[in-house]
Amino acid sequence: MQFREGTPLYSYEVQRDGGEDVVYVNYLGAPFVPSLSDSNEVMEKTVDVLIENPNISRIVFVQQKNYNYDFRETSMLLEIAQLYVYLIKQEKILSQEKLVTSHQRFFSQRYNQVFTFLFLLKRDPISAHSEIKKLLVEANIFFDKISTEFKIDQKNYLVLLEKILGLLEKTRLIQTALPYMENYQKGNREIYNKIFRPDVIPNFTFTRLVFDLPEDSEIINQYKIAEGGHDESFVTILKKKDESKLVYHLIPPENSLNEEHNILLNLARNVLIEHQPRAEEFTDTEKTRQVFLNISKDLLQDLASTKGISLSYTNLNKLARILIRHTIGFGLIEILLQDKNLQDIFINAPIPMTNIFIRHQEYDECTTNILPSQEDADSWAAKFRLISGRPLDEANPILDTQLEIGEIRARIAVIQKPLSPDGLAYAIRRHREEPWTLPLFIKNRMISPLAAGLLSFLIDGSRTLLVAGTRSSGKTSLLGSLMLEIIPKYRIIVIEDSLELPMESLRKLNYDIVRMKVRSALLRTTTEVSADDGIRTSLRLGDSCLIIGEVRSVEAKALYEAMRIGALANVVAGTIHGASPYGVFDRVVNDLEVPTTSFKATDIIAVANPIKSPDGLHSWKRLVQLAEVRKHWKKDPLEEKGFVDLLRYNVEKDVLEPSDDLINGDSEVIKDIASNVKGWSGNWDAVYDNILLRARIKEEIVKVAEKTGNFNLLEAGFNVLSNDAFHKISDNVREEIGLPLSERVFPLWQKWLNAEIRKKRI
Repeated sequence: MQFREGTPLYSYEVQRDGGEDVVYVNYLGAPFVPSLSDSNEVMEKTVDVLIENPNISRIVFVQQKNYNYDFRETSMLLEIAQLYVYLIKQEKILSQEKLVTSHQRFFSQRYNQVFTFLFLLKRDPISAHSEIKKLLVEANIFFDKISTEFKIDQKNYLVLLEKILGLLEKTRLIQTALPYMENYQKGNREIYNKIFRPDVIPNFTFTRLVFDLPEDSEIINQYKIAEGGHDESFVTILKKKDESKLVYHLIPPENSLNEEHNILLNLARNVLIEHQPRAEEFTDTEKTRQVFLNISKDLLQDLASTKGISLSYTNLNKLARILIRHTIGFGLIEILLQDKNLQDIFINAPIPMTNIFIRHQEYDECTTNILPSQEDADSWAAKFRLISGRPLDEANPILDTQLEIGEIRARIAVIQKPLSPDGLAYAIRRHREEPWTLPLFIKNRMISPLAAGLLSFLIDGSRTLLVAGTRSSGKTSLLGSLMLEIIPKYRIIVIEDSLELPMESLRKLNYDIVRMKVRSALLRTTTEVSADDGIRTSLRLGDSCLIIGEVRSVEAKALYEAMRIGALANVVAGTIHGASPYGVFDRVVNDLEVPTTSFKATDIIAVANPIKSPDGLHSWKRLVQLAEVRKHWKKDPLEEKGFVDLLRYNVEKDVLEPSDDLINGDSEVIKDIASNVKGWSGNWDAVYDNILLRARIKEEIVKVAEKTGNFNLLEAGFNVLSNDAFHKISDNVREEIGLPLSERVFPLWQKWLNAEIRKKRI
């Protein structure tokens, strides 16, 4: 809400905002900062507004910054307003009948006393409380002194004062203030600073921030996040007393601007908001943002010159970036997405009344100090519709899309009425800027070195593999890391309904990739091609590895068709929801109606699931099972022992351990891979040696990274270099001695690693 120039000072407007009535009071042009804590006049005017509007649930004072008082604070003043009306209109405490019963001589004095109390009640309820207690003391003293003929009249007055005091002390404002009143001096407003703490919102945005750190909280950690190395934001992780969920307290750059910068941004926003980009411009969001950034700089510079405000080059760029965020961008959501520690952002309905929640990679689920506005929520939904080209309305209340801002990538899920009866709600999954790699997963203990070596071996062996798991188990990230194990000379076709896999990063690493975006299984109608048609089309695009972002619906039949009729010469991999190999079988065969015999085209099922601590407060992502699918069974692979574990998770040791079947060479999938390799067929020792060699190399990368502090060694770029070196060295050793034995390959690879580090290429 913004008042136009010329709007009378202290005028107000009530607006319906996300299920609550909000009163906006104009203080633009006032010679002071409006504050309920500091000003008798501001509190009195506010109570008068609440008397006229008894359904208000939030108060906002509009100035160069907006000062927002939440429902708790507003309800305290609303009780005072209601008490004032009750005393005046229903109790009629200023009437002659209430103040005197028989002796009119007391009326004038008592009227003045009660009138003074009522005057204070709107301006300073704590002072009014002190005043009514003083009146009671004086009235009792007077009662003891007067003659018998006046006692009944004075007693009735005492009863009235006691009733007023009782009603006042039942209000939450006085109950909250009572612990601080021991040394209270009448007229001192210091206590109000402990009760009324507004969220300070820049006038160019609507989303609220609880600026003050919560009381009775312990600081767990503090760190900075920055926008591309600029504009630092500050994060404080807090633990509140008696609450298990931690608080993620954010102070972004826009909340630490001086008044001149706030004025410029407010003026610039009013101009820029009239020039919103057209729908077609959102097809290239990066270009659109750059164009608007340049426009913003020119606009801010012109406004600064007009207003006589000095603006440095650094501040000009900073204000321009903030302006873009709060016009064509996504406000504080962009700040949250800059934090590499965040995994998920949840914005629940009703949005204006619910703090944003986040999932932190170190502190799990946290509440934040951010309260989005309905205006922002509606604006974001409109932009996501434009970006995706997909509908979001009552007929289509679900939207799956993605957001890309520079290097930031995120998956966006939006729901609205009627599916969400309380209105819009968002779930945002933040993707890592660079792809996950197997060494990174080793470092984070999601997989063991042996698991990394085995997965690398299976990818090179062109197997069909499903990565299964529950929600937020790391399935897509693990699939992305497996794509980096594909030799870049092979073509990869990727099919996704929501663009989550790190295609741009792989293209920069010279991977030959064709990406296909297909219709979401949740959509009823759209111009997009269905997932099953996309898979069948991929078979006509030539010899390629096939990666399916997620197997969700009818495309499962087409996927297994691809597995069986021509894609087996290359890797076929995807993700699917399922907590076990049998859970995957049950979903594919019973839910998605793939024939039982077709399911046998699956070679490997890798299961990732979160592991929780005994207290339930912590969880860690782990690969808990790697199983092969045997081909001998006919109806039920569980009963007929069609699933054979190669790796199993040991919860006590927190490690993936090899099964006896793997150690003893009783793996049909691995033996099938070996059967097509000269020197490996029938030579299990040589095959297992190669798996262990790959594991050793991945583990060595992690050890060297930790020893040197050079964690770029764990990233995708070096992962590709290392894999390339491994393959070339292995090929040279094979030509020399017939087999790429680890005792020969590893020292040569290690020599290569040391040379790369010395060259400082990483």
